[in-house]
Amino acid sequence: MDIKAKIEELVEKVKNDKDFAEKFKNDPVKAVEGVLGVDLPDDQINSIIEGVKAKVATEGIGGKISSIIDKITGKGE
Repeated sequence: MDIKAKIEELVEKVKNDKDFAEKFKNDPVKAVEGVLGVDLPDDQINSIIEGVKAKVATEGIGGKISSIIDKITGKGE
């Protein structure tokens, strides 16, 4: 499995799919396993999750995810 490619795939999904972004924020393990379609060992899943979070933060979309979540939960009103 090409971990870097999977991280890129997940980052794109977070950026473009509001429902997935919420799922990733609330339960990243299940979100990642759902996209990958496999149950990986915890160390591999955690590496992927951290890679996605880092990439999201560096691309400046972390705030967008929070804003989306706040709107969904009513915290942004």
